[in-house]
Amino acid sequence: MFTATFWKSAAERAIKTVAQALIAVIAATTFDWFTADWQAIAGTAATAGVLSLLSSIASAGIGDKGSTSLLTLPVTATVPPGSDI
Repeated sequence: MFTATFWKSAAERAIKTVAQALIAVIAATTFDWFTADWQAIAGTAATAGVLSLLSSIASAGIGDKGSTSLLTLPVTATVPPGSDI
């Protein structure tokens, strides 16, 4: 959890979550650019981003080491080109 890779990955997830929340809130309402409650929209998106970051921190010791994911990815073997398997 104390690696730069972890925090970059967590920040990327949080930023994506904020963008998705913004789009979802705007799409879920009858949206008018001039009368929109931008404070509520931004607050909802920011809350989603904070929850994403907390989720990444909570899953730090569960999945792959240094990963923000709860899942442990299987190790895959690569087959060299031209080998007969």
